[in-house]
Amino acid sequence: MEPYPYIVVEGNIGSGKTTLVQKLATQLNARAFYESFSENPFLPKFYAAPEKNAFPLELSFLAERYHQLKNELNSQDLFHKTIISDYYFSKSLIFAEINLPEDEFLLYKNLFSIIHQKLTKPSLYIYLYSDINRLQANIKSRGREYEIYIKDAYLEKIQQSYLLFINQQTDFPVLLINTSKIDFVSSEKDFKCIVSCLNKKYSKGVHRIIL
Repeated sequence: MEPYPYIVVEGNIGSGKTTLVQKLATQLNARAFYESFSENPFLPKFYAAPEKNAFPLELSFLAERYHQLKNELNSQDLFHKTIISDYYFSKSLIFAEINLPEDEFLLYKNLFSIIHQKLTKPSLYIYLYSDINRLQANIKSRGREYEIYIKDAYLEKIQQSYLLFINQQTDFPVLLINTSKIDFVSSEKDFKCIVSCLNKKYSKGVHRIIL
């Protein structure tokens, strides 16, 4: 395998990014860390009343992600050559632009820009693309009560924002993997297909992968 010391797996809500990170960490003997959102008190409030709770939610995620990434990426680990995570810091800006009004987003963007410069960029970025119907099925199957009212339109906005970010990316290699018709959770064959994609060296920019 080509050396990718810092791998990020991203995707829309319900894309399976956390599950894939868990499986890849085992396969690659990598150290994994995950976004902590289950204890965020603003998340259920946001889904219940988005306009009222969007700004405190996004600020809380910004702070939590920065502190976690700073600690994880700066820690020494003699037993693992690769670190893998289920989010990248730019996720903060993607969601904030969708959820915040323009004046609040401009303030948020200034804060983000100051912090972002201090963090390490990934050596490989993987985006799991899945169609909205598949995402909704995954969301319903995992049964988080605060997610059951997520609308297709909201998922579509997230998808388009991620794709815009990815298509403008020149800082690191991006693998855009279409997972709409595969099941890397239940099918070992499908999972191995994804693993095989990591055995190559990629130039910076987007590489579209169809499995």
